[in-house]
Amino acid sequence: MDFLITLLNGISLGGVYAMIALGYTMVYGIAKLLNFAHGDIIMVGGYTLYLFVFSSLPSFMPDTTWAILMPILAILCAVIVCVILGVTVERVAYRPLRGASPLAVLITAIGVSYLLQSLALVLFGADTKIVVVLDLGVWRLGNLQIRVSTVITLIATVVVMTALSLFVKYSKTGRAMVAVSEDRDAARLMGININRIITITFAIGSALAALAGLFSLLDVPSLMPSFGALPGIKAFTAAVIGGIGSIPGAMLGGILLGVVECICNSIPAIAPYTIAIEFAILIIILLVRPTGILGKKRREKV
Repeated sequence: MDFLITLLNGISLGGVYAMIALGYTMVYGIAKLLNFAHGDIIMVGGYTLYLFVFSSLPSFMPDTTWAILMPILAILCAVIVCVILGVTVERVAYRPLRGASPLAVLITAIGVSYLLQSLALVLFGADTKIVVVLDLGVWRLGNLQIRVSTVITLIATVVVMTALSLFVKYSKTGRAMVAVSEDRDAARLMGININRIITITFAIGSALAALAGLFSLLDVPSLMPSFGALPGIKAFTAAVIGGIGSIPGAMLGGILLGVVECICNSIPAIAPYTIAIEFAILIIILLVRPTGILGKKRREKV
């Protein structure tokens, strides 16, 4: 019974990692850059939710109405703010470096990450904020107690994964994304607007980051300027394990990492070494399969 709960919690946590990893893997697969500021976009979404949770009740609105509308408005605003931020970062920080060396882009991404954390520190302080967006309670099935947030996270992960896969496979924009990821020069010759496709990719990844921030707060309702740093690194690890550039790979890597983390944390003897074990798994998988579990080898043009 305890193992089943641990497994469900692991899949739920893995779903959060998968949502973040999808942003990493889409941006890398299409724009060929590692957006290490992606985890801090999660943090921005978290603080947007925080502002709504502690905003004052409008004088013309009853308590019950505000209690229903507040979470919906908070989630929508968090998604919008994160999308605007992601698109702005791409336009201001990354687009001018299109064609620059990978090292220059990587340093810029790290700089953007620290900039966002520093701004959050100045605006909100270093104190941990408690953010309860929704109090969903638990479901009791006999002796089994399952948090409703866990079930919602699982459902949302499956829905997002399915919708994104269908979007990439069947929509005109999705097929353009695939074309750009395969050969940017050929896609440009076919009339595809490369800048537009990369901007849309950043927008989708940032929206997923906002949702990941929401589900993270549902699990652990504490927020600080470094809120998205460690989940971002773990999600990047999940993307690499699954095969960076692969949407199903990001999902698989996230679930695998979440399950491993919860199982390790449930065993007191190895709980302190959980992060080391996760990165050891990354090293072993890359030694056996350098492209990740579902990754594909790509020929680089010279």
